Amino acid sequence: MKKWISVAALGIFIAMIGCPTAQCAQDAPRISKDELKAKLGSSDVVLIDVRTGSDWEKSNEKITGAVRMDPSTAETWSTTLPKDKEIILYCS
Repeated sequence: MKKWISVAALGIFIAMIGCPTAQCAQDAPRISKDELKAKLGSSDVVLIDVRTGSDWEKSNEKITGAVRMDPSTAETWSTTLPKDKEIILYCS
């Protein structure tokens, strides 16, 4: 079973993958920066940057090892994620 962990508010992203209400964003588990740092580099974690293209391009801060995925195509790429890994999404 996939573990979906959000590092930042993911209301828009969650809505795109089928959550019927904004309540889903509030219910998404959160982790702290320190918890994320402890997980970085683990082969059991997939880190996905779901910022919009312009936000991602303008940012000088990107987490090494994160894969940038377009949130507008989440319905497609979310089905390809490994089921045996912890999936961590972030958008800020």
